[in-house]
Parts: sequence; structure tokens; C-alpha cells
Amino acid sequence: MARKLDNAQVNELLLQALETERGGIKVYTAAIQAAQNDDLRKEWQEYLEETRTHEEILTRVFEAMGLDTEARSPGRDVVAHQGASLVAAIEMAMANAEPAAAELVAAECVVLAETKDHQNWELIGKVAEQGGPNAKVLKAAHEAVEKDEDHHLYHTMGWCRELWIQSLGMP
Repeated sequence: MARKLDNAQVNELLLQALETERGGIKVYTAAIQAAQNDDLRKEWQEYLEETRTHEEILTRVFEAMGLDTEARSPGRDVVAHQGASLVAAIEMAMANAEPAAAELVAAECVVLAETKDHQNWELIGKVAEQGGPNAKVLKAAHEAVEKDEDHHLYHTMGWCRELWIQSLGMP
């Protein structure tokens, strides 16, 4: 027997997703400052612009669903705290570590932020698959964003691994 979607929890997912995108903008802005590798900096600048677009897409989802983009929830507050903590970690590394180490911290922070972001969008896609009055708007948003999210997460994980290998003195 199919279960009915928990609309309050769908709204919670969307609040957290919006907060994740907003935090991601701040994380990328800090990470770009820490980047030493020009190719990585360029990639993160592209991801920053895409993240801004994702935030705009979610804002339109909120409008279409009649939701308040500024509504608070305990989960959203946790996501905001996590994003601010990632930015603080990057800033701490830039202030106290060698530039290459700060770049590595920034890459790890981007991976952490993108892991949550990727999960949010996977879940939004799952919600859209369930049908209902908002399925169309959620499906369109998911289709517009999901490939970017895969790219952001998997490419930055690769960069992070390569930066670690370099830092360990391996070719």
C-alpha cells in the first residue's frame, strides 16, 4: 500500500535545500579565496554561479508552492549552522595554515556541503516521482539541477583526493 507523502516533511526538505544552496554560495565564495590552483578556482567559480542559479530555481519552487522562503525550522537552522561552520573552517585554515593546506581544507568543506546538497536534490526527485499537486514543479526543478549536483560533488571529491595525494608527496 502506497504511503501518503508527509507534506510537512516535504516542506522541511525544501527549507533545508534552500538553506543548503544559500550556504553553498558562502562556502564557494570562501573556497575560491583559498584556492591556489587556477583550474580549481575556475571550476569553483563556475559552481558558484550554478549554485546561485539553483537557489533561484528553488525560490521559484517556493513561489509556485506558496511557501515562505524565509520560514525557519529547527532543521533549517542546523543547516545554516553547518554552512557557517564550513565557512569558518575555511577562514581558519586561511588564517593559520600554509596556502596549500587551506586549499585542501576548502576542498573538504566543499565536499561536505555538496554531499548534503546532492542528497537534497536526490530526495526532491524522489518526492516528484510520487506525483501529487507539486510533482510537476519539483520534477522540472530536479531535472534542471541534478546533473550539476553530480558534477559538483564528484569533481570536487576528485580534486580533494588529488590535493591530498599532492600534500602527501606522491606523484
